[in-house]
Order: sequence, then structure tokens, then C-alpha cells
Amino acid sequence: MSFLHLAIVLPFIVALLIPLFYRWTKQVHTGWLVLPIPVILFIYFLTFIPKTMDGATIVSMPWIPRLGINFTVVVDGLSLLFALLITGIGSLVTFYSIYYLGKKKERLSNFYTFLFIFMTAMLGVVLSDNLIVLYLFWELTSISSFLLIGYWYHRERSRYGARKSMLITVFGGLMMLGGFILLHIMSDSFSIRAIIRDADVISNNSLFIPAMILVLLGAFTKSAQVPFHIWLPDAMEAPTPVSAYLHSATMVKAGIYIVARFTPLFASSGVWFWTVSLVGITTLFWGSLNATKKNDLKAILAYSTISQLGLIMALLGVGAASLHFDTLSDDIYVMAIVAAVFHLFNHATFKGSLFMMVGIVDHETGTRDIRRLGGLMRIMPITATIAFIGTFAMAGIPPFNGFLSKEMFFESMVNITHLQLFDASTWGVLLPVVAWVASVFTFVYSMIIFFKTFTGKVKPYLLPKKPHEAPFGLLLPPIILSVFVVGIGLFPNLIAEPILEPAVRAIVPGLSTDFSIHISLWHGFTPALLMTFGVVAVGIVLFLTHKYWKPWITTRVPKALRIGKTYDNGMYYLEQGSYRMTMFIMTGWLRTYLNYMLSAFILMMASVMIFTQALDFNFSSMTKVTVVDFVLAAVILVTLVGIVFSKSRITSIILLGAMGYTISIFFVISRAPDLALTQLIIETISVVLYLLVFYHLPQFSNIEEKPKWLSMKTFLSIGVGVIITLVSLSAYNTTFYDSISKYYVDNAYVEAAGRNIVNVILVDFRGFDTMFETAVLSIAAIGIYAMIKLRLTKRGENDENE
Repeated sequence: MSFLHLAIVLPFIVALLIPLFYRWTKQVHTGWLVLPIPVILFIYFLTFIPKTMDGATIVSMPWIPRLGINFTVVVDGLSLLFALLITGIGSLVTFYSIYYLGKKKERLSNFYTFLFIFMTAMLGVVLSDNLIVLYLFWELTSISSFLLIGYWYHRERSRYGARKSMLITVFGGLMMLGGFILLHIMSDSFSIRAIIRDADVISNNSLFIPAMILVLLGAFTKSAQVPFHIWLPDAMEAPTPVSAYLHSATMVKAGIYIVARFTPLFASSGVWFWTVSLVGITTLFWGSLNATKKNDLKAILAYSTISQLGLIMALLGVGAASLHFDTLSDDIYVMAIVAAVFHLFNHATFKGSLFMMVGIVDHETGTRDIRRLGGLMRIMPITATIAFIGTFAMAGIPPFNGFLSKEMFFESMVNITHLQLFDASTWGVLLPVVAWVASVFTFVYSMIIFFKTFTGKVKPYLLPKKPHEAPFGLLLPPIILSVFVVGIGLFPNLIAEPILEPAVRAIVPGLSTDFSIHISLWHGFTPALLMTFGVVAVGIVLFLTHKYWKPWITTRVPKALRIGKTYDNGMYYLEQGSYRMTMFIMTGWLRTYLNYMLSAFILMMASVMIFTQALDFNFSSMTKVTVVDFVLAAVILVTLVGIVFSKSRITSIILLGAMGYTISIFFVISRAPDLALTQLIIETISVVLYLLVFYHLPQFSNIEEKPKWLSMKTFLSIGVGVIITLVSLSAYNTTFYDSISKYYVDNAYVEAAGRNIVNVILVDFRGFDTMFETAVLSIAAIGIYAMIKLRLTKRGENDENE
């Protein structure tokens, strides 16, 4: 394992160790102990900047080479940008959480365990080159984010938000897995780099579009694109450090990463261009409109995150046009990719600071409701400054970094109307119009966050706590991010060549060697700048009249567009249907469950035998039936009839044992002593167990049923007997596959150094099966132990109460 692989799994290793040393370090805040990990990783990834400017770093580690699944890590401009965000914002969030979460009130071991598992998952997603490895890390992000969102599990809304995010993102992950499998079928490779190299061949395959749609479903669900955006606002029930990390810089950006990474493969299709562009621009508009309706600061930031993610997604869709030209010297459409990458970086800085600012306001005032807040600028001047920088950057006001990427966004939307491709010159005019309207609402909700919270009159009678400025530990992380917001706004070219250019080259591999990025704060009177003037002018008017039009958009949204309500209704009917079906099936009688299983067995086996033409009998090679066989069969038949009609439980137990011992004689006659011995042991144990529980069985008279010849049990019994007989007879002459037994005979000793073939198969050839069976038994044992422990604890509490 290389150090690069170790860098990915290091947070996970630390997460496993946290519960072990937490017990002996309770006097120290756990955050101080784990803070060095993301800081070290951030510094380590900084060393890759010169390397990514020259090309990608590729390190491979074999995992399952026979299936083409290897843990291959690729550090190029795109993955490095995300790795720096994951570790850099992760370091600030970890430091912030030390002052936000008290060591006496919170379960810190759980929090940092979940947080560092998530960090490993995100690093694995952005650095993996293998599709299957990427998918494993992808689902790990869903699981760890579920745990983080539901961290305060005693709150019903936290559990609701965690479950909602889990269901939606896991659904998207499964769809994306289907897309990955289709890509493997088309390319015969799991390597992303190899698949992209074969893009020209793959694009002509009939599975190309289905694979694209499935991959996009995974990206859209994770990045909260309409209509899958509904999980993100409810995820705000998580602690603020979680929101600042997951929903500004990491988890929601995972879908953005997938779209950017697969752009070289799918951008050749007009379906990709229009799907990504329209979904992105729709999400931008819908998120910004809904943000203006909310009163909770975190809810406003949640919908603002949705809108900003839509902006980046729309830019990636528009930038796909750049791959359709042989020469990209004019950089007209590549500028959309540059704007996407630049805004991705900018959004992480100003949105991370805003989430932390909201956490400070909530922490120091006890509320996030803007109807209760106001006038905090005089009481919390540093927090107000952070909010001013963050909100004005999000609104696209100079001289902050958000202004620069927003101008590039407007310019890209205008340029797309001149594109003679995919009918963009006609329908493409909708993109800049919707983008401008959405940006107006973006300006409005940004002003709402700042002015409603920090200007006006203080309302101490509405605040649960007396407001005061936050401690330095809470202020330092958002101050650092605010410095980036201002610094990159004034000096954007500091990151242009080392960070943005390699990332853009990773998304658009065909760029010329002369390609360079130069960003200016002043770029003249352009259509983009005029659009900004219009946004500010109209935005100010809408902000000043907000209280008049807000009720209208709050109540006039059609019910058909309330996707969150649709989700709730769907979950309600699904739960009700599951409950009714469960109550119908789960009667409490084992005999009923056995009837279900036997019915399914008969239907499946009969269907398989009929449709596979397996009914082929050949009696020439069978052993002749002797008198002894008839006698033993007669004994078994007599005992069977006796069991069915017996009214005494002890008689039934004895007859059942006699039948089992008689069957073992068949094995002896057929020269199968191992089977005979096994049968004898099983029958003996069964009889003993029956006798041991005999006293605890219910009264026979309470469940007595008179045998009926024409009953369901009769048909099931005959059906199972007939099916087993047909399978046994046809197995002699029906073979679908070559026998594998010879392989075990030839390789048991050579490969596993064992002479007992059965043991070798169980331990070596089927080692994973045995391991998982052992794991299942271990889990069952733990569950039984837990139930016994809880029962004893409850009994002890009852005794104390008495």
C-alpha cells in the first residue's frame, strides 16, 4: 500500500480507534486529538500541486485483479481540487466543532467517528479510478452522512432528515451502479481512464444513453438537483459543523464531481448537454425562489446551496459544447467549465463561512428565526463582518470571489445562444433568461440573511439567550474562509494556474498546450456586467418589498410542485401497505410460514424444470430396487402415516425418530457411511430436543386439527414430494454446466495442502462463504445476548421499583 492509499484510509483508521481511546481521554476534547489528521492530509495534498500542473499521478494496488477491480488512485487537477476542499474544509470544521460541541453534553466519540468515516469516503470517491471502488466509497458517503445527519437521534426531525437523505441518495447510488455495469459491458474495463479513452467507440453503443441516464441519476440525487433536492433542507437538522462540511464543500459536491469526471465520455451526446443544462438551470431557479420564502437561517442556506449547485451543474452542461470543436483557442465554451470549477471553489469558501456564521448566531442567541433576530451588528460585529462578506459574495457583488465566477456564469449563458449545435441557438435563449431571474432571487435571499439578522432593532424579548460575540475558537474558521473570499476576489490568478487550469484540463482533455486562465476583477462593460446591474437594481426593489410578495409565492405554489409532500405521502402509503401485508402474512403460526415457503418452492422449481426442459429421465444407469428397499420404504410409509394421524405428541416424536433412523439405513446400504452417521446424529439430537421442550409446548388440544384429505396441506405435501422426486430422477440425465468436482479433486491438495476435500472446500475455496456465515451467526449471537441483557436489566429495574 502506497502512502497515497494510506492517506485515503487514514481517517477511517482513526475513526476505528476513536471509540477505543475515547474512554481514557474524556478530560480532553476529542477534537483536539483528531485535528492533526485532516491538517496533515491537507498539507500532504498541497505537495501535489506542482505534479498536477505537469500531469496526473497514478498509483495502483491490486485488489481483485481477476475481475479487473483494483484500488487505483489518480491525482489530477480535478481530484486534487476536491481533495484539498475535503481536507482543508475538514480541518476548519474539526476545529470549529471543538468549540461548538461541548465535551460534557455531546457524544463526541460518535461524532468524530462518523465524521472521519465520511472524510475517507469522500477522498475515496474523488481519487478512485476504478468504478467499483468508487461506488463502494460512494455508498459509504451515504451511510456516514446518514449517521451524521441523525447525530441528534433523540430529535424526530433529525431521524426524519437522516432517513430521507439515505433513501434518496442510496436510490441514486444503485442507479449509478447500473450505469457503471453498462459501461463495463461496453468497454470491458472498470477503469475510468480506460473508458474515457474508448469514448469514440462507446458512444456508438446502444447502451450509451441508458448508461448516461443512470450515472446522471446518481449524480443528481447526491447533488440535490430537482426533483431530488428535497432531502437537503431536512438534512439541516444535523449539527452546524456537519452542515458546513457536508452541504457546502463535500457530499453535495460529489454529484458535481461525477458529472465533471464523466464529461469527456458523455459530452458528445446532445442528451447530456440538454439534460445537465436544463436540470441545473431549473435547480438554480427553484432553489433560489424557495430560499426567499424561509424564515430559518439554515433553511435559507439549504435552498441557497441547492440553487448554487444548480448553477455549477448548468455550467458543466453548457461547457460540454467545448468538446465538439477541434480547436479551442477562442475558449468561448471552455469558459463555462472554468466558471464551474472556479465557482465550485468559491462556493465552498463563502458557503462554509455562512454555515459557520449561522451556527454562531444559533449558538449565541438560541434561535435561527429571522423574525426574532435583528440588530446583532452592534452586539456581534465580527460575526456580522463574516456574514457581510459571505452574503455579498453569494449575491455576486464585487470585490468578492463570488462576483467573478458569477460574471463568468452570465457570460457563458450568453455565449450559448450563439452555439450552432443541439438547437442551442433557438432554445438556448431560455438559459440566460432563467439564469438572470434566478440570480435576482439569489441577491434577494442573500440580503435577507444579512440585513434581517444584523440590522434593525434588537429584540431581546424574543431571544432564548442573551446575545454576545462568539469566542475566538468559533470565529477563527469562518474568518479564514472569509479571507479566501476577499483574497481570491482581489487576486483571483493566485489559484488560476496552480489549481483551476489542471482541473479544467482534466475535464476537457483536448485543450491545447497554450491554454491558460486569466481572471480580472474589471473586465469592461460586457453583457454580463449589464446583467449584474440589472440583478442588483431589481433585487433591491424585491428585497424592500419582500414582505408583500413573499405570502403570494408561499401560498400559490401548486400542490403538484410540492415534491416534499409527494415524498411524505409516498412513504406513508408505502408504510401502510407494508404494515397491512405484514399483518396478512405474519400470522404468528410457523405452519403458515412453512406453507408460504413450500408453495414458493413448488412454483419456482416447477417453472425452472418446465422452461429449461430439465424433465429428461433415463433409468438405465439407476441401481436396481431390492426387497430390502421395499421393506424400508414400507416402514417409512407406515411411520409417516402414523405421524399424521397420531393424537399423542410423544408418539409423533418417537415415530419421527424411527423414520429418520430408517432413512439412515438406506445410506448404509448405498455405501454412504458419512451420510448415515450424519443422519443418525441429526435424528438423535432432534428427538432429544423435542423431548427437552416437550413440557413447554402448548396444549395439543388447543391446536388440534382433524386431518382432511382435501386440504391445502395435502396438496402441498404431494406437490413437494412430486417435485423432489422429479428433480432427483431428472438430475441423472440433465446437466447445464460441466461438473466442478474434478477441479476440487485435482486442486484440493495442490492449492490448499489439504487431503480432506470437504474441509478444503469450506475453509479455502469457499472461505468467504464460511466467513460470512460465521459473521451472520456472530451477529445473531450478539442480538440474542443483547435481548437477554435488556430483559435482565428491565427485570432488575422492575424489582427495584417494587
